[in-house]
Amino acid sequence: MENWDGNEGTSAFHMPEWMQIQFADQKQEFNKRPTKIGRRSLSRSISQSSTDSYSSAASYTDSSDDETSPRDKQQKNSKGSSDFCVKNIKQAEFGRREIEIAEQEMPALMALRKRAQGEKPLAGAKIVGCTHITAQTAVLMETLGALGAQCRWAACNIYSTLNEVAAALAESGFPVFAWKGESEDDFWWCIDRCVNVEGWQPNMILDDGGDLTHWIYKKYPNMFKKIKGIVEESVTGVHRLYQLSKAGKLCVPAMNVNDSVTKQKFDNLYCCRESILDGLKRTTDMMFGGKQVVVCGYGEVGKGCCAALKAMGSIVYVTEIDPICALQACMDGFRLVKLNEVIRQVDIVITCTGNKNVVTREHLDRMKNSCIVCNMGHSNTEIDVLYFSLGKWLKQSMLSSALRAALIELQHYQASLRTPELTWERVRSQVDHVIWPDGKRIVLLAEGRLLNLSCSTVPTFVLSITATTQALALIELYNAPEGRYKQDVYLLPKKMDEYVASLHLPTFDAHLTELTDEQAKYLGLNKNGPFKPNYYRY
Repeated sequence: MENWDGNEGTSAFHMPEWMQIQFADQKQEFNKRPTKIGRRSLSRSISQSSTDSYSSAASYTDSSDDETSPRDKQQKNSKGSSDFCVKNIKQAEFGRREIEIAEQEMPALMALRKRAQGEKPLAGAKIVGCTHITAQTAVLMETLGALGAQCRWAACNIYSTLNEVAAALAESGFPVFAWKGESEDDFWWCIDRCVNVEGWQPNMILDDGGDLTHWIYKKYPNMFKKIKGIVEESVTGVHRLYQLSKAGKLCVPAMNVNDSVTKQKFDNLYCCRESILDGLKRTTDMMFGGKQVVVCGYGEVGKGCCAALKAMGSIVYVTEIDPICALQACMDGFRLVKLNEVIRQVDIVITCTGNKNVVTREHLDRMKNSCIVCNMGHSNTEIDVLYFSLGKWLKQSMLSSALRAALIELQHYQASLRTPELTWERVRSQVDHVIWPDGKRIVLLAEGRLLNLSCSTVPTFVLSITATTQALALIELYNAPEGRYKQDVYLLPKKMDEYVASLHLPTFDAHLTELTDEQAKYLGLNKNGPFKPNYYRY
């Protein structure tokens, strides 16, 4: 990976006037609360869809026509456009109210919209996006539109879409193709409808999980001739980009938003610290005090989950592969174990590694009765709901190489928890009992998919940080002169990270100390930043 260096040649990042940090007037700007806001015009393996989310807040989605697929409906918005596919366009008014609430907790995006819409830094940009479609994403999309971009959007997750928000976006003129409860086929159909449209071709990609990028590479590789860059926000998607880069197949610059400081330290840590409890409480109504919990992975997501559960009185164990993260867990007061050592005794198992097969069928067989199993990572591969048992066929020497390859691929589709001897019992939306022949049962949440967006909601303010980072990354890649970024994966410029953080400080009536000229000279810094080198670990 090439590092962005603000002090070398063509890589220099020049901050436009509207992006200058303005401490004097920021507080006043953020404290304004509009009395009325008008209607204004962010995993899975390649073979699996990000089927992750349900929000109990989406109370307007359970209407009588839910059984009819949106693909079979003929809908138009009030302007006569039918270039969208949502559950029910009539829910737009409810969705607009949710978007207005989200705007109040997303001060940086609203400030960015106000400061930059005159200059329109995304004029001419045609952005195709694949993210969770929530009220917070709607604020991002409408900000991108205010900055001059045209957008087409699909969901990165078949359960996370808020139908009323999708309807509000469609009513505002955004081509949105998403609804809660899509099938696997619907998922890819929606992505294709965003990409494959006559007379419109994207020149920027905003992805969450890498599915959109993968689809374009697979189906429409020639589109990359006009695409200026990719912005990716998830661990899963970033991993895919690095794989493409390593193989020499990445043909456009890509911005790794997931590993930016503002994403890692705020979205991954603080968001999960609050939403893990919300998701578990809404689905199970359980008491956390005294419960034994094992958290698989002690990255930023794992740290947030562990901190929240410990504060509620839970006994928390941690599994880790990285000795540095493992030592951090130990120093934070958690016992480091192997999953096999505690699987029989724990009450809750939480995965947040970004890996696959972290909790296997063997682990599931050994769990105690009523153990709760859930995942906080983007991908639905961490809990072994998908399992392969075709080994006896692969051992046959008479198989052709093509058939053998097909059987190997088939292993990703056979469900370990949907075998005939196990019974599935739906408790409520996104909550299932999986019952063994001897009567033992486990509680599986969101079918092993992303818990917080599947079973609850996430803090809007934290998503404001991530969404602002995504917007600035799109602006940077779109406006970068030729040669600044090569066909590689880049981290967000440090100056941008600091700018995103500064936009959120006035919400807390926070006052930054400014360096004197003498102090800046002593430290060898510019008074306006960046204040830390790229290698600094916050």
